[in-house]
Amino acid sequence: MTTLATLDHVTRRFGTVTAVDDVSLDIQSGSILGLLGPNGAGKTTVLSMLQGLRRPTSGTVRLFDADPTVAASRQHLGSTPQETALPPTLRVGEVIDFVGRHFENRVSVEELSKEFGLDDLIRRQTGALSGGQKRRLSVALAFVGRPKLVLLDEPTTGLDVDARHALWDAVRRQHAAGSTVVVTSHYLEEIEALAERVVVMGGGRVLADDSLAGVLGRVATRLVRLSSPVLDAIGRLDGVAHFEQDQEAGVFSVHDSDDFLRRLVGSGLEFRNLTVRGASLEEAFLSLTESTGSADPKESAAA
Repeated sequence: MTTLATLDHVTRRFGTVTAVDDVSLDIQSGSILGLLGPNGAGKTTVLSMLQGLRRPTSGTVRLFDADPTVAASRQHLGSTPQETALPPTLRVGEVIDFVGRHFENRVSVEELSKEFGLDDLIRRQTGALSGGQKRRLSVALAFVGRPKLVLLDEPTTGLDVDARHALWDAVRRQHAAGSTVVVTSHYLEEIEALAERVVVMGGGRVLADDSLAGVLGRVATRLVRLSSPVLDAIGRLDGVAHFEQDQEAGVFSVHDSDDFLRRLVGSGLEFRNLTVRGASLEEAFLSLTESTGSADPKESAAA
């Protein structure tokens, strides 16, 4: 494998807000890397520095062993930003052709439109497209230059379920054809569908860097809600990753709800009105943040 991009002890600040905090990361060829985290975790800031759109406050960013702010170093890079900005009067085919002309080894309009299901839209002005159609076109444009590395920032935002799955299939095919892909998302399902390696971010820091299975084991928490006059004592039981109290009820984040319930019953502590449910991604990340001793994973929207 070849290292395509690196961040070496990179920090990026926006005024008094630290969006990325001492992050080191290597992106190897041949993989799909999922960059996972709640909104404001620092994911988009990392991608913007890899694209040369922002410079780090400290540390070093390299793209194809060069400075990403130099245009020549981005010839083999494709990207899709969170926000879609397309010339409203140009037709879909014209936009693909225009962007493709910036690359030495481009994909034809016909090939790209077929790959990403844009054949029926090819003569339509982009200003007349729905939000989901614009998103599909934006993701397709990331691959028009046959890139070695592709950065997809929340690629399926605004898509329905069928369109999301179709786009995942296209990304997989592009990866099989030789593109290394980094995809950011706050949807656990999306990372599960695409990624082999997962980097979890929270509060601008890397909280975990592991295989998909390894990370899922760390964030797959369950929430146990119950009422009790001794909530603090229950919160001290083994297996509780995080505990919050709301009036007379307590919510306990646990990795193994069956084991926790056995410990709870065995403790003899009084409780009632118990329910168990899966944690949302935000709740799971709170649990992971607590377990790693990291700061609260909330920051400026700029990240």
